[in-house]
Order: sequence, then structure tokens, then C-alpha cells
Amino acid sequence: QVQLVESGGGLVQPGGSLRLSCAASGRTFSGSGLGWFRQAPGKEREFVAFIIWGAGTTYYANSVKDRFTISRDNAKNTAYLQMRSLKPEDTAVYYCAVKSRVGAVTTINVYDYWGQGTQVTVSS
Repeated sequence: QVQLVESGGGLVQPGGSLRLSCAASGRTFSGSGLGWFRQAPGKEREFVAFIIWGAGTTYYANSVKDRFTISRDNAKNTAYLQMRSLKPEDTAVYYCAVKSRVGAVTTINVYDYWGQGTQVTVSS
């Protein structure tokens, strides 16, 4: 089992920055890597970013590429999502999840362990 706890969400003005954290415990960092997803009200959960544990290779949704950066600190069992140049359309609950099944990193059902989510609101 892996337990994931997200933190760092909040209210920020357009153009601002936030850094989300995902702290893992239990069978930490099992699976091939960790992904960030988000879900806005009335919308489906969507892929944001992914990082492979060992190599550190990263993948991003086109909507956040060049604005968001995913990283991990293996010593702290924590992953991060640095978000810059935030837009109102980035408003959502952000979730981290461990990918433990074969399949595309953008596919929700290849992730077995999910955090409870942290709210990010971008508004003036």
C-alpha cells in the first residue's frame, strides 16, 4: 500500500505561482513513477504531468507545458509540481497518483494509488 498526501494548494491571482507537494508513505515510490492530475468542477479528471522515478524523465500535458515543472526528491519521498503563470482555467482539485500498471501515463486507470487532492483556485 502507498499513501499519498497532497499539499500546497490555495488561492492565487492570475500570473502567480504555487508549488504543490505530494508526500508518500508506506511502500513508497512503488510503481514506475508519479503523475499529477486535476479535476475542475463539472469536468473529467485530466492528466497534467508525470515523472519516472529512476530516470527523472518527465511528460506534460500541452496545456501546462512550459509553465509547470514536475520533480521528485527520493530522499524525502516527496514529489512536487511547480506551477507558474497560472491562469483561471488552471483552477481545479489537483491529485497525485502512483502509476503501477502498464499503459500510457495519461490514462487514469494505470494509477492504483491516489491522494485526496488539494484545491487550486486562480482568480483575481
